[in-house]
Amino acid sequence: MHARYVGYFFCALAMIGVGSTVVVSKAIAGGLPPFSATALRFAIALPVFVAMMRVRKLPWPKLDAHDRWLAIAQAGAGSVGYTVCLIGGMRLASAADAGVIAGTLPAVSAVVAALALGERPSPALLGAIALATGGVLACTVRPDDLTASHGAHSLAGNALVFAAVVCEALFILLNRKLRTPVAALPLSALMSGIGFLVAIVPACFEAPWRLPLDANLMAALAGVVYYALVPTVLGFVLWYAGAARVSGAEAGLVTALVPVSTLALAAGVLHEPISRAQLMGVACVLAAMLLATFGQGRQMGARRAAG
Repeated sequence: MHARYVGYFFCALAMIGVGSTVVVSKAIAGGLPPFSATALRFAIALPVFVAMMRVRKLPWPKLDAHDRWLAIAQAGAGSVGYTVCLIGGMRLASAADAGVIAGTLPAVSAVVAALALGERPSPALLGAIALATGGVLACTVRPDDLTASHGAHSLAGNALVFAAVVCEALFILLNRKLRTPVAALPLSALMSGIGFLVAIVPACFEAPWRLPLDANLMAALAGVVYYALVPTVLGFVLWYAGAARVSGAEAGLVTALVPVSTLALAAGVLHEPISRAQLMGVACVLAAMLLATFGQGRQMGARRAAG
């Protein structure tokens, strides 16, 4: 029982770290172009992951041609695409809105899997998708803002944040398509290495070396260092240490902390006002996550019983 509580604690810390990426991306967006920030993130994280692999004496994964292309697509979507879209979205969207949208990942992942793999969604999953959609609409579509420039900016920013969620869902799907299973730590190192190579070319066109060395750039650089070391590296360690002590369904439930922590950090760190629409949105997203997790657990239980 004690190990379970430790597992919950580690997973919770990891998810709070994930929630903080939305807030820190706001600072990064104010001082660095998105591809430059992404390349720097992986340049910092990769040596740490490689050192961790050496300490644990884990070899680099050996992939065939099929899996190598999948790994490149994974890194392009889940590593580079997610970070670039999130940072680009945070130039326009509020952190609170982005947190609600980021919490829809389980539902979006299920939709992507259903469309790509032809899986038939369960009633619980359909309900979760409807709730998640309602949550996003609650914080995104505000009739009194639609005619204002701020409203237009919010819609564009929220669309980019949602694109980041879709990129992460594609990452999850592509990982399921790998023929050779890859352990989590080598996979993280591989994604960081490929992500850096994918991001560095467009980053050169952004010419970040021409940026003035002002307070915005310093805050952005500090944000990238935090993003690389805390949510990326430390988040990996905490999540897998916690997930080893709890069931998959229990770990899935802890992901509900992502929109909650983002909302709290948006209010506490960025001093953003939290509206009723945003609170309604996060409530819908949390309900969707619970419904999807319990529905998946029941479905897996039924399969085991049938087998």
